[in-house]
Amino acid sequence: MDGMKLSFPPESPPLSVIVALSLSASPVTIDSSAAATTVPSFVFSDGRKLNGATVLLRYVGRSAKKLPDFYGNNAFDSSQIDEWVDYASVFSSGSEFENACGRVDKYLESSTFLVGHSLSIADVAIWSALAGTGQRWESLRKSKKYQSLVRWFNSILDEYSEVLNKVLATYVKKGSGKPVAAPKSKDSQQAVKGDGQDKGKPEVDLPEAEIGKVKLRFAPEPSGYLHIGHAKAALLNKYFAERYQGEVIVRFDDTNPAKESNEFVDNLVKDIGTLGIKYEKVTYTSDYFPELMDMAEKLMREGKAYVDDTPREQMQKERMDGIDSKCRNHSVEENLKLWKEMIAGSERGLQCCVRGKFNMQDPNKAMRDPVYYRCNPMSHHRIGDKYKIYPTYDFACPFVDSLEGITHALRSSEYHDRNAQYFKVLEDMGLRQVQLYEFSRLNLVFTLLSKRKLLWFVQTGLVDGWDDPRFPTVQGIVRRGLKIEALIQFILEQGASKNLNLMEWDKLWSINKRIIDPVCPRHTAVVAERRVLFTLTDGPDEPFVRMIPKHKKFEGAGEKATTFTKSIWLEEADASAISIGEEVTLMDWGNAIVKEITKDEEGRVTALSGVLNLQGSVKTTKLKLTWLPDTNELVNLTLTEFDYLITKKKLEDEDEVADFVNPNTKKETLALGDSNMRNLKCGDVIQLERKGYFRCDVPFVKSSKPIVLFSIPDGRAAK
Repeated sequence: MDGMKLSFPPESPPLSVIVALSLSASPVTIDSSAAATTVPSFVFSDGRKLNGATVLLRYVGRSAKKLPDFYGNNAFDSSQIDEWVDYASVFSSGSEFENACGRVDKYLESSTFLVGHSLSIADVAIWSALAGTGQRWESLRKSKKYQSLVRWFNSILDEYSEVLNKVLATYVKKGSGKPVAAPKSKDSQQAVKGDGQDKGKPEVDLPEAEIGKVKLRFAPEPSGYLHIGHAKAALLNKYFAERYQGEVIVRFDDTNPAKESNEFVDNLVKDIGTLGIKYEKVTYTSDYFPELMDMAEKLMREGKAYVDDTPREQMQKERMDGIDSKCRNHSVEENLKLWKEMIAGSERGLQCCVRGKFNMQDPNKAMRDPVYYRCNPMSHHRIGDKYKIYPTYDFACPFVDSLEGITHALRSSEYHDRNAQYFKVLEDMGLRQVQLYEFSRLNLVFTLLSKRKLLWFVQTGLVDGWDDPRFPTVQGIVRRGLKIEALIQFILEQGASKNLNLMEWDKLWSINKRIIDPVCPRHTAVVAERRVLFTLTDGPDEPFVRMIPKHKKFEGAGEKATTFTKSIWLEEADASAISIGEEVTLMDWGNAIVKEITKDEEGRVTALSGVLNLQGSVKTTKLKLTWLPDTNELVNLTLTEFDYLITKKKLEDEDEVADFVNPNTKKETLALGDSNMRNLKCGDVIQLERKGYFRCDVPFVKSSKPIVLFSIPDGRAAK
């Protein structure tokens, strides 16, 4: 498309064409000043022209390289796309607008996209037609009238928000029903640039990185399970290693025996594998304890470190006030004598620590004689009681990074003030410097990422363990129903940004929905409490079974056996919405007319009676109902919904977790499910029609024990 220009009359920009060009990052110059032009046109560098909005849209669909299947991947899909592109013009007809909304809403009840399993120009045409009506569509978006259509519209806007909001701000006037031309400025003459062109890539390259020579490390402390914050660090290491054809090693920073265990090591290895991270080897900081002790002694002999027996509280106050320790000028002999006491773990040694000798008046408090070693007689999970002293992270990390040949150490921006300390430690040690690269810590609303606070929830029994589906651990969110592909996409879309943002979960769950919706099987469930029996007087005298697809658009989901009976179960909420004489649609069967409604003394519906009307049109009915046959083959279900563990969007350091615990984080609803769910396996993801997406946590074992399904958020609302 190089050298091509889009011209159109100033009063009527072709919104769908501009949206398609922006999404596909097509290098086209926009000229909205062509007053003599009556229709939108592409003018090519050799003078050739194409005219008409739908012609231009199809051209973009065929030539876009950034978006696969933008015009379908086979003749049938392309023909379907043509149908929708032509249909989009109906939305500009005032009298037909709501009918058109209704038709597309119905179509999208069981679909994520209009054609196939990815965005196409069919979606662009209908989306732009709606957006172009301005306030009329905005009013409907806020109502609950066309929920499937609104869900589809919002998911596209959410996925491509930066690009689409820019287009809308430029070409659609708020409160207007008409698109408006861009201002006549330099901007309107510039090429359309795809703001999402580099989506999923970190914003900045690694400094001084050379192809084939980059060596990175992912260094978790084995004091908890891997959570979504760690996953960001791990996946960025993976990304940069692949980008520079380098390597990643996994190193366990096991320098604090009070918090660490082999259980955490084993599960961290498991979770790293779940993320698909390929690493060269696994190392441990404890592998280097002898060398670290030698280095500490070397620094003491050189006058670059000293042993301090100042009480901890006083030491902290002196550091804050910039006051030198009374031990700062100990002789080498005195330091080594106390060092030996520390190594022995004696009573005298337990009073001491080793500190680096920097500058106690440095404005950066991280440079005020940091602690290098502490005396700790606790047993180490890996090497037992061999040592009574352990290095701090600030001392061990730069040493091992340099020794292992790490070229770039990725650290979250919370360590920024300690970067100068990192470089100074390596300088005093006389070791090779390592490049530091910062990225922002991942912060999510109503979410704890402190391992200490997560451990508190585990120890108090408020959760079932580190893999609890309410936990932000990798095992927890996978158990909730998140696909790892969604997590990877979510994290890489943020890139290596240094901006500190408090993010919503909705974006992550929206990505997850786009992955599971095109392939997950559909099943039916009815809430057990107060369910209502609907008797069809002309229904089948003998039950019969029909095989129907589990997913109408994905053959790979297989088929399910649906039993049709004279009496069927409906949910009370559905039964209560029906009027006598009303025609309703029974999904996957046909229409029925309700003749009688029985209620109890409190006015609750207890039974319905009616007749089938299988020739009736599903387009004319207001209610589309899920139902189950009245047979003994139905399975018992427990539908489980979860809420956030805390009630405050972001806990501050001084906040006590116990003060913000959400008392209601788990809701279980008993239901009946179709007999096909007996075949579900643990981990299977399904959609319950009209209820949402669920992951099977406990499969069918026996009739008396319910199948446990966990509700998967879909990104439409915080859950």
